[in-house]
Amino acid sequence: MKGLMYKARHAAPVASRIAAALFGGYGLAALGSIAPLALPVSKPQAVLAGMLASFVIYAGAVIWVFAASSARRAWAGLLVAAVPLLLAALPIWLQAGIS
Repeated sequence: MKGLMYKARHAAPVASRIAAALFGGYGLAALGSIAPLALPVSKPQAVLAGMLASFVIYAGAVIWVFAASSARRAWAGLLVAAVPLLLAALPIWLQAGIS
């Protein structure tokens, strides 16, 4: 029983980092792909920029999650990075009528 609790205690932060990399990175990349639509460029250029940026953002998020000193700091870093992207994407969602 003691060995099981030891393994669970050390596996939980790793599981949290994996979830942060998969779901948090995906959410951050999704926000990053929408945010360029708020830029004053043509729509095809904004879509292309968003698609290219999403790959870089997702890769960076995964690297950040596993490089952070703790799982809590990994989640906090993703949240801090998501706030400006959310603020940039919010007008696009409101203009499109998506809520």
